[in-house]
Amino acid sequence: MLRTTAVILSALLSLTTVASAEDAPGVTATEIKIGGVFPFSGPASAIGLVGKGLLAYVQSINERGGINGRKINYIAMDDAYSPPKTVEHVRKLVESDEIAFMFSQLGTAGVSATAKYLAQRGIPNVAIVTGSSKFTSVADFPQTTTGLVSYVTEGTIYAKFFKAKLPNAKYAILYQNDDLGKDHVKAFKAFFGPDFDKKVVTESYDTTFPTIDSQVLTLKASGAEGLLIAGTPKFAAQAIRKVAQIGWKATIIINYPSSSVSATINPAGPENAVGVLAGTINKDPSDTSWADDPGMKEYKAFFEKYLHGSDVAETNYLYGYQQGILLEKLLTQCGSDLSRANIIKQSLNLQNVVLPTAAPGLVINTSPQNNMMWTQLQMQRWTGTTWERIGEPVDGKAD
Repeated sequence: MLRTTAVILSALLSLTTVASAEDAPGVTATEIKIGGVFPFSGPASAIGLVGKGLLAYVQSINERGGINGRKINYIAMDDAYSPPKTVEHVRKLVESDEIAFMFSQLGTAGVSATAKYLAQRGIPNVAIVTGSSKFTSVADFPQTTTGLVSYVTEGTIYAKFFKAKLPNAKYAILYQNDDLGKDHVKAFKAFFGPDFDKKVVTESYDTTFPTIDSQVLTLKASGAEGLLIAGTPKFAAQAIRKVAQIGWKATIIINYPSSSVSATINPAGPENAVGVLAGTINKDPSDTSWADDPGMKEYKAFFEKYLHGSDVAETNYLYGYQQGILLEKLLTQCGSDLSRANIIKQSLNLQNVVLPTAAPGLVINTSPQNNMMWTQLQMQRWTGTTWERIGEPVDGKAD
């Protein structure tokens, strides 16, 4: 009788194990597979450092024993900022590697190219590194959460800033010819309404362009006193340098993805960037005012161990580190239920999460109605040696 009972229990446990495996693809008793795609090479390789920061943090998690006894097998692919490569890599991650979910996929065009496929396969795409406003619709993308302030929100913040500081001026926008840049233009159009055409002049560029010198010259000729550069670091650096060369005394704002000291300010020439403004979600490692900050001290100790020899001033590493903390928080919150359904449920249930390296006052709250992890930015100004904070965190709501 005892032996019969034992056999029955064994069979039930076996069935339970099979059912659990089916409910949680990419998950075993000792591992969870997660996928990500980054531009480690190509025209946007500077922001690909986000992936390296994240990978370093995953390494630190695994060295601490993983989460609930499981190590993270994070598979990061390089798409060189090319959507066809993104499609190829995402298919491999899903169909060959059999990941549990995607986390921190970077690049608006690549995310757009693979969103429908991932939705059809029921793969959560968590904390995507794009601010494209279309992905903030929970109804349209129920298995997606965003890891950047939406570009429309960001653009609105900059439009409000220009109106407050240069109320009677004309504004110029140099924008990348994709969702990243177009959403910033859309925000200015919504903010200024019928006055847009007489207040704002725009010029676009493609990431294949070798230079944006002609666009900058055209915008200067418009008489604009404010310039928003909405793109990626390579072109933001070119634009700042060209503005300085031609003696255009415009008030310059660069978008958050281009606010890295190493990727944008240094190539532009720190002296050329004095006075440049940007919104941010994190503290700046090069800002000495954070020298005794516990969160920054912990980050620098982490950096020395896991990214030794790299540039600690490069904030794309810091952003990747923050993404890693969010991944750890998410998996811990999921507990023993690592089904795809619970992964997206918990990613839409992050409550009052404060990251130790986030700008003061910025808190993450998601819900079934809000898939945006960040909704505010801290404005800052480049002094020539560091970023200096301006005022309090701001959002994109109408005043």
